[in-house]
Amino acid sequence: MILPLLREIRTEIEDLGRSTERQFESVVDRLERVEGRLGNIREAINGESVLGRYAAAEVEERLESI
Repeated sequence: MILPLLREIRTEIEDLGRSTERQFESVVDRLERVEGRLGNIREAINGESVLGRYAAAEVEERLESI
């Protein structure tokens, strides 16, 4: 009687482990997508700041020439 119960418990624990691994993989995938989006946002912000610096430098050059 005990051995069948132990086998059943072992099977349930293995199933739980597999389920947990699948859920963890799902979370990792979601985090990777979020990190990718954050990277894109950082690149966009840096690009805009560089563009702003060039525009400001051009305006200063025009003002100096006047």
